[in-house]
Amino acid sequence: MRIALMAMMEPAGAGQPFPRAFLRVAGATIAQHQLGLVLALDCQRVICMARNALPEVIALQHAAEDAGLQFSIATSSRQLAGLVTAADDLVVVSEGLFVDPARTASLFEGQRPVILVQPVEGALAAGYERIDINRASAGLMRIPGQLVDQLHELPGDYDVASALTRIALQSAVEMREVPASARSGAEWRMIRTEGEAYALENEWLRSRFDNGTATIGRAIARLGVVSFGSSLLHAGNASNALSVGIIVLLAIAAGLGWFGFVPAGFVFATLAWVLTEGSRLLRSVERHAMGQLPPSVPRADVLAWLTDAVFALLILGDTPRFAGQPLLSWCAAPAILILLLGLLPKIVNGAAALWIGDRLVLGLVLALASAAGQLLVTTQLISAGLILTGLLFRGRPQGLTRI
Repeated sequence: MRIALMAMMEPAGAGQPFPRAFLRVAGATIAQHQLGLVLALDCQRVICMARNALPEVIALQHAAEDAGLQFSIATSSRQLAGLVTAADDLVVVSEGLFVDPARTASLFEGQRPVILVQPVEGALAAGYERIDINRASAGLMRIPGQLVDQLHELPGDYDVASALTRIALQSAVEMREVPASARSGAEWRMIRTEGEAYALENEWLRSRFDNGTATIGRAIARLGVVSFGSSLLHAGNASNALSVGIIVLLAIAAGLGWFGFVPAGFVFATLAWVLTEGSRLLRSVERHAMGQLPPSVPRADVLAWLTDAVFALLILGDTPRFAGQPLLSWCAAPAILILLLGLLPKIVNGAAALWIGDRLVLGLVLALASAAGQLLVTTQLISAGLILTGLLFRGRPQGLTRI
């Protein structure tokens, strides 16, 4: 069995009443982020070294059990030895270590035990432990479970992770240096104080969402998350609260359309879409903390579909239905527009797909057209433009050869 050992013993700075494992980054404790790492490393059990069962430890236990992991608490090395057998594979995660699970999992390929290390320059000041004259620990290792029994030979009041590192080195466990690319930026840090956690949080959020070219709407959503995401995440249930707000905005937009204030309705629906993109980013952070994979149908996609439905209803609300006009004919213009908006991002290339999916530009154009009394004509022109874009920028199907 592969077991993860996580320590929650060291205080988070002088005078702090709680361990550094419970410092928060992006709304989740370091321990919760480490739980995501444990899942990525395919561990089946978690052992938490803690002096007592704090509420945060109990919350971590519930999260681990919800993820399908076994969870145990050990308050001493004697208890730890009783929970690990010689046949077990033990992954030791240093307290306060914050790493990217996906990158880290690739460093443990193979079945041999390994101690992850790094050059000593700068590592000691960053909080890592020196191993020899040239190397320092990287805060993570995988060792045979039988080495835990040697803890009984040591005097009391020692750091378990540090002691196991020394035992593993004496047992000739292989050392492997973590590539500089994996240790760069905010993806591999040792967090010891609230100040370090706060600095990492801002850097990590920026690096996570700085993924190159973005349209106006998504750039605004990203800026909002980088600016206010930390506060929302620390408040708890950030994406859930934002989703409720989006539904309220869409209801307001529909209500404004019902009472004839269609331009204002488009503005509220557009704002709802921007918040939807923000909730998509926040939810990705929340999933990262727990090592969860994205669902087959993300919640943000459902909210985006609701926004498109409200756009269609607003167009209908501002389009008079003539006497004797079939219902299908009356609904054709908004239906064609929404269907094209859903289809074209899947078949066109490059930036065109990004701009077609940006509802900020679309919503503001429709709001101005409604205010000018030209909504139906504008809708038809946009649909024609989308068809032309699909013809000009369509991607070539994979695996087909032109004859």
